[in-house]
Amino acid sequence: MLIETLGAYQRRDPAARSKLEILLLYAGVHAILYYRLAHWLHRHGLKFLARFLSQWARFWTGIEIHPGAVIGRRLVIDHGTGIVIGETAELGDDCLLYQGVTLGGTGKDVGKRHPTLGSNVMVGAGAKVLGPITIHDNARIAAGAVVLQEVPEGATAVGVPAQIVRVNGEKVHRYADEVDQTSVENPTLKKIEALTRRVEELERRLAEQSAPGSQAS
Repeated sequence: MLIETLGAYQRRDPAARSKLEILLLYAGVHAILYYRLAHWLHRHGLKFLARFLSQWARFWTGIEIHPGAVIGRRLVIDHGTGIVIGETAELGDDCLLYQGVTLGGTGKDVGKRHPTLGSNVMVGAGAKVLGPITIHDNARIAAGAVVLQEVPEGATAVGVPAQIVRVNGEKVHRYADEVDQTSVENPTLKKIEALTRRVEELERRLAEQSAPGSQAS
């Protein structure tokens, strides 16, 4: 599994030059190694030791992964600072997480409280995926998005709260062609801009009607 993970980093991180460099210097790899041991301890009833190890890993890597989380193979954590993965979170194979991602709870759920990610899911920098929802295989979450509802397979979610803008490459709305974390547009912002233009138009009409010599006067 370690060799697979190092290979995944080489494929997905253009800055990665060798497996040795990745093993020695990448905090995401270190966090996963700590997690694998902590998860084994957690599964065998040694929950205090598991939690102690996960907190030690957070101190050294800046990445917090609860030992109760279930994580598949070849997870790539790019940079990683500020990532939080909750106790009941589940991740499939070949997921990619950027810095500042939270896979957390909403505070109102019991039991299964955290998200489930399918395989080959990408979650952009600073995105928050909250609650016991499912992000299906091959989905993409844009940077800064706040996801509170299920995301279908192959879909791209953007905005606060997140909305689906693509499904299997087909546009749902007129947004950026690719989720590259810089060129996506926020659907909520678009709505606010439309409302602003509408208010400005109404104010202009009111000013025209109130002007001396206008028909209304």
